[in-house]
Amino acid sequence: MSRLPPRLGTGAAALAVLGALALVPTLARRDDVVNFGFVVLLSIALAQSWNIIGGYAGQVNLGHAAFFGTGALVTRALWTAGTNVLAAMLAGAGVAVIFGLLLGIPAFRLRGAYFAIGTLVLAEILRITIGNVFPEISTLPTATIARYRLADRYYLALALAAAATLAVALLARSRAGLGMRAVREDEEAAEASGVGALRLKLTALALSTALAGLAGGLFAYYHISYYPQHPFAPSWTFDALLITYIGGVGTLRGPVLGAIFYTFLKEYLAIRWVDFHLLIFGVLFIAIVLAFPGGLVELTDRLWKLRRQRLENGGAG
Repeated sequence: MSRLPPRLGTGAAALAVLGALALVPTLARRDDVVNFGFVVLLSIALAQSWNIIGGYAGQVNLGHAAFFGTGALVTRALWTAGTNVLAAMLAGAGVAVIFGLLLGIPAFRLRGAYFAIGTLVLAEILRITIGNVFPEISTLPTATIARYRLADRYYLALALAAAATLAVALLARSRAGLGMRAVREDEEAAEASGVGALRLKLTALALSTALAGLAGGLFAYYHISYYPQHPFAPSWTFDALLITYIGGVGTLRGPVLGAIFYTFLKEYLAIRWVDFHLLIFGVLFIAIVLAFPGGLVELTDRLWKLRRQRLENGGAG
């Protein structure tokens, strides 16, 4: 039996998955199913954005929500003022990149835990400031609510998740991606071999914040009403971090697998065990990380290898 080359097989599988996901709004009879799909797709895009800076460049950014929130704030303001939503999202992503680079230049002078703590502090300062400047709830105009279509939001989320995953795939195969992984493993050794560590970290930050800003803009387009400080909450950072580590940090498939697993399990536990769901999820997360440091990607690779061995042994017998 002839087999497709690995790249063609992967591409065909990706197209098949995208095609199946595109049919969800058409086939699903309940809005909650479409809503769940939207949350998964938004989580994929956000996790892929964190995966660039955390997984490939090795910089544990605990202030990622600042860029997600910036994208949401700018997009919401421009869109409700009459700007096309796609243009508003691009503007939000641009502001997030500028803001990220302004913070990144001094923040990258810090290393390890100091960088992580510094980014978290800056994000919290921004969250509190936004809450004080914009204390009232942000609600869409009545005419906009009347034109609200959930399917439009879903398809935009699907496009963003696919674009974010493609961007990470291209980065992983590029020279810049190789340099980022070298910086992640040993920054001093990478610099000694001629790799510009600061330039690559700023590149990773720009790409990461751009995708986070687009995800924030999608969030603003999706919700009818919310408090402006909500997208700046640290939970957005830690959701992206958990999804990436559960799925497989520094891998292409990790954020996708992690988003599906995390979103489903989080919703299930929140409904089934309201009072203990966070504790149960925390224990499961620790168990997964300890048993499979490479996340669900490592688990699926092991299962796939085991299946192949069994088939080969069966064929040989």
